Amino acid sequence: QVQLVESGGGSVQAGGSLRLSCRGFGYTDSTRCVGWFRQVPGKEREGVASMYPAGIATYYADPARGRFTISQDKSKNTVYLQMNSLKPEDTAMYYCAAAVQPCWADIAAADFGNWGQGTQVTVSS
Repeated sequence: QVQLVESGGGSVQAGGSLRLSCRGFGYTDSTRCVGWFRQVPGKEREGVASMYPAGIATYYADPARGRFTISQDKSKNTVYLQMNSLKPEDTAMYYCAAAVQPCWADIAAADFGNWGQGTQVTVSS
C-alpha cells in the first residue's frame, strides 16, 4: 500500500477556510475510490467526501455539501479537500483514505482500507 500523508490542517475562526492535502495516491488499478473522513474523540469516524479517481462522480455528506469540495491533481498524486465557511462543529481530526471498492453515497469508513495519519482542524467561534 502507498503511504498517505495529510497536511493543511490548522486553527481558524468560524467562517474561515482551509485546504487539506493528501499526498501519496498511486492511483493504481486497485484504487477505486478516494475519500476524506473526520473524527472527534469518543465518536466514530464519519465520511465527509469521496470521489472516483476518474473524476466521474463526487459524494458529500450532508454537513459538507455546499461548503466543502473534494478534488485531485493526478500529476501530484494528491487529493484535496477545500473547506469554506467553517463552523466550530467542523473541528476534528481529518483523514484521507483509499478504497478498492467503488464509491458509495454513504461514504462508509469500513469500505476504505488505506489511511493517512490525520491532520487536525480546529475552528473557533
